[in-house]
Amino acid sequence: MTDGTSGTEGPRPRDRRRGQGELEAQVLAALGAAEGPVTAARVQEQLGGDLAYTTVITILTRLYEKGAVTRTRAGRSFEWTPVADGAGLVALRMRKLLDREDDRDAVLSSFVSALSPDDERLLRTLLGEGSADGSEGPES
Repeated sequence: MTDGTSGTEGPRPRDRRRGQGELEAQVLAALGAAEGPVTAARVQEQLGGDLAYTTVITILTRLYEKGAVTRTRAGRSFEWTPVADGAGLVALRMRKLLDREDDRDAVLSSFVSALSPDDERLLRTLLGEGSADGSEGPES
């Protein structure tokens, strides 16, 4: 059947569709938990084995194309290493979205104006305009 059921049992738990971002985050978490480079088969195993091997390869390849992981040849396959964690992947996405816009000033201005006071304070600290305790940022 094409409705996600088989016979009269109803939908299987595995049939719940996960978003691409959720799968990427899970794969990055599995890579991050490893003590070094790992194969796609090991990632699949770490994720509980409920994803098809080809799905794991597809996700790893997408992460590679986004610059979030590196790969090195290991026999006929690859070993994968994270470059970015989940936060790093979100930052890569944000940067790519920003790069597609003609009016960067307007996009950044709109983004910053929508930040909460706490997030604005944190951003100022990260940019070296002051620290979280209200003192000046790092000396130049």
